Amino acid sequence: SGGYVGDPGHVGVVRTVGKETARTEPGLQYRIPWPVQRVDVVSVEQIRRIEVGFRAGQRVHEEALMLTGDENIVEAQIVVQYRVADPSKYLFRLRDPEVALGAATEVALRSTVGNMTIDQVMIEERARVQDEARLFIQRLMDNYQSGLVITEVKLQAADPPDAVRDAFHDVVRAREDKEKLINQAKGYQSDLLPR
Repeated sequence: SGGYVGDPGHVGVVRTVGKETARTEPGLQYRIPWPVQRVDVVSVEQIRRIEVGFRAGQRVHEEALMLTGDENIVEAQIVVQYRVADPSKYLFRLRDPEVALGAATEVALRSTVGNMTIDQVMIEERARVQDEARLFIQRLMDNYQSGLVITEVKLQAADPPDAVRDAFHDVVRAREDKEKLINQAKGYQSDLLPR
């Protein structure tokens, strides 16, 4: 009744009378039957993910709406991929590590977006938003001793709210047209001056 099999990529955390006493590797293992020993098996290779600002394709407005550094409102959605690096910390340091990670992600994204302009967040520096958010999240999760390692952060969408989306896209198109006209004029100048 005390035998169990640890799957590849999993680590068993053995608790004897509530106190962690050992870790088990994959393979056939034995534990003293309940209530003396208990084994929690955690996958340390599985890449997990959380979504902030949306769930299964549906927006969550209270998470997604944030204020940029130039005092514009942007609706941002982000996906964080992570894995468990330390099963003991993952199991025993936080009551619900996924909820803590979701809150830390929201804080990190709001902080990062709050230090940039709306153009930087939406167009110019999306990669920087992702990198800074990843570092911020990892620092928070390390401070919480969560046992989690952030493997990737992807900014899914960063758009103005629905009420002003069309007007914002008109402004972006006008800027693109301006750049196009300037480039055409410079090309014309480059062609005409040598002649």
